[in-house]
Amino acid sequence: MPDGGGFGDLLWEPTKERVQGAEISRLIAWLSEHRGRSFASYDELWRWSIEDAGEFWDAAWEYFDLGPTTYRTAFEGSMEAQHWFPGAELNYAEQALTGPDSEPALICCDESAEVTRISRGELRRQAAALAGALTRLGVEKGDRVAAVLPNRLEATVAFLATASLGAVWSVCSPEFGDRSVVDRFEQIAPKVLIATDGYTYGGRFFDISPTIQRVRDALPSLRATIRVPADDTVTWRDTVSWQDCVAQPAEPAYAQVAFDHPLWVLYTSGTTGPPKPIVHGHGGVVLVLDVFLGMNLDVSARDRFFWHTTTGWVMWNILLGGLLRGATCVLFDGSPVHPDLSVLWRLAEREKITVFGVSAAYLQECMRNGIEPGLDHDLTSLRTLGSTGSPLLPPGYHWILNSIGSDVMIASISGGTDICSAWVGSCPLLPVYAGEIQCAALGAAVAVYDDQGRPVLDEVGELVIEKPFPSMPTGFWNDPTGERLHESYFDTYPGVWRHGDWTTETGRGTFIILGRSDATLNRGGIRSGTSEFYQIVEAFPEVTDSLVVDTSGEGRAGELLLFVVVEPGHDLTEELAGRIRRGLRSELSPRHAPDRIIRVDDVPHTLTGKKCEVPVKRILWGAAPQNVVSEGALRNPTSLQQFVSHRVGSPT
Repeated sequence: MPDGGGFGDLLWEPTKERVQGAEISRLIAWLSEHRGRSFASYDELWRWSIEDAGEFWDAAWEYFDLGPTTYRTAFEGSMEAQHWFPGAELNYAEQALTGPDSEPALICCDESAEVTRISRGELRRQAAALAGALTRLGVEKGDRVAAVLPNRLEATVAFLATASLGAVWSVCSPEFGDRSVVDRFEQIAPKVLIATDGYTYGGRFFDISPTIQRVRDALPSLRATIRVPADDTVTWRDTVSWQDCVAQPAEPAYAQVAFDHPLWVLYTSGTTGPPKPIVHGHGGVVLVLDVFLGMNLDVSARDRFFWHTTTGWVMWNILLGGLLRGATCVLFDGSPVHPDLSVLWRLAEREKITVFGVSAAYLQECMRNGIEPGLDHDLTSLRTLGSTGSPLLPPGYHWILNSIGSDVMIASISGGTDICSAWVGSCPLLPVYAGEIQCAALGAAVAVYDDQGRPVLDEVGELVIEKPFPSMPTGFWNDPTGERLHESYFDTYPGVWRHGDWTTETGRGTFIILGRSDATLNRGGIRSGTSEFYQIVEAFPEVTDSLVVDTSGEGRAGELLLFVVVEPGHDLTEELAGRIRRGLRSELSPRHAPDRIIRVDDVPHTLTGKKCEVPVKRILWGAAPQNVVSEGALRNPTSLQQFVSHRVGSPT
C-alpha cells in the first residue's frame, strides 16, 4: 500500500441520521423481514451478495419490484457464457418512466444558463411519440438506432423511445470526428440515425453538418435520418424533422424482452486499438444500476442527481439510471470551465443538487486554481460528491473536505464502460479515507491478484472479478464465438475477469486504484502505479501536467521518460528537474527517478480525462500517432504528434 501523501487519513464518518436514512439500511431491514437474513455490517451484506449471488440478485429483483418472477433461476452458465434470469422479461424504458405524471424527471441546462424542466408525464409523452415515429420508419425489435447528440433532452428521449421498442441504442458525442463515428457505427449497421447539425462548447458554436453528411454516406444500412436542428440556416437533404416526430401523439408501449436482450452498444475508448462494441442487456443494466445507484451511491426519489458527462462517456448512461431510482436527473450540455471553473458549482447551488458527480481531473483543476466552492456557493443541499474517470489522489480528498464541506460523502468510484457500473465505490454506512475507495460494490466479487494469480492484501496487483455479475457484457457485437470477449477479459486468469487496473486492496476493505496495469512502472522489480508518480510530480507548483512512460517491455530494457507541462512563465530548468528527481527518489524509490525529463506543450487525455500512457508508449516504440488511438477518443488529439521526435525504436 502506498505511504505518505495523506493516504489513509480518516476524513469522514456517516452520522446516525445518515445511516438511518440510507436506502441500504432499508434494504437490510427488508431482507430481515422478507428473507430472514440479518446483517450487522456492510461487509457481511457484501459477502452474502457474492457467496450466495443467486439469492442476492433474486432478492434485489423482488425488492425493486421489477415484474413477475417468471424466471427459472437467477443464474445459469459460466463466467464467459452468463445467463441471468432465464425466462424473465422486462423493458428498461418502462422501468425508467414509472411514477406520477407530475413528478420531475429531468432538469436540462446548458452554457447559456437556460433551464428546461421535464416532468415524468412529459418525458413519457415525448418518448412514446418518437417511438411511434421510429416504428413508422421501419424500426423493429433488435434493429439499431444510432445517434450523434449532445447531453440534452433529445438524447434522453431518443434513447428511451428506442429502448421501449426493444431496438438497440448507440450514441456518439457530437465532438467526435466522422472517422471516429463511422468506426463505431459501421460495426452495428444502424437502420436510423438521429443527429444534430451543431453544438455549443466553451462559448463557441461548432457546425458539424459536413461531419454528419460524411457519416450518412458511409453507412449504407441507414433508411432514415432524423435531424435535431441546432442551426436553422442549415439545410439537410432527405431528413425527417425531430419536431414532427415528437408532435404526433402515441400511447406508451413497452416491448417485453428477455433479460439479456440488447439494450445498447457502448464502445471502449479506442486508446488501445479499434473501439470494441460492448453489448449490455436490458435486465443487467436495470438490476445493477438499481443496486449500485440505490445502495452504494444512495440515490433515491428524494435526489437531484448530476454527473458532468457527454453522451460519449458511460457516465451518461449511469446518470440516466437515476430515472430508475425515481430521482430527478440534472443534465448539463457544455464546458465545465466556461466561462470559468465555477460554472458547475453555480449549477449545484441553483438547482439544489444533492448527488453531484464530476471527473477527478475537474476536481484537481479546481484545487490547483484555489477554487473554494463551499465558501463561494450555497451547497447545503449537497450530500454526496462523486468522482471518477481517473484516480482521485489524497490531496483531492482533503481539498473536498476543506473547500466543499466536511459533511459531504466523497464517493470515488471505479468500473466503467465494460459493466456500465462500478466494481468499487461508495457506501453511506462506511467511513472515507483519503485516497481510498470505500468498498467493493454489492454483488461484485472483487479481488486483487499478484503475478501468479494469488489474492493479495496491502500489495499492488491486478484488479479482478472472480464471479459472474449481471451487467457484464452479453457479448461484443459481431463476435459470435466470444473470441474477442475472451481476449479482452479472460485470457490472463482462466475463468476470472481481469479488469486492467493496477490496484491495492487494504486490510480494511478499501481500494486504491493506481492506474492502468498496462501502464505500470516496473523498475528493477519495484512496481508503482502512475497515479502515485503524478501525485508527486504535480505537487511541484511549476508543473501543471505530466505523463510518465516506461519504454521497456517485450524483451527491451528501455528508459523511464517523464514528460511535463510547466506553468506559463516557467522553464524546465536543471534545478527544477533535480528537485523532481529527488522527490521521486525519496517518495517512491531511487529506481523511479526518470532517465530523462522532457518538456511538452500538452499531455494527451481521453475525453473523460484519463492520461494516455499506452498510446504514447506505442508512439515512442515507433508507431504512427494515427494508428495508436481512435480519432475522437482524445480531447486534444494533436498533442500526440509532439512525441514522435522522442522515439526510442521498436522493441526486440
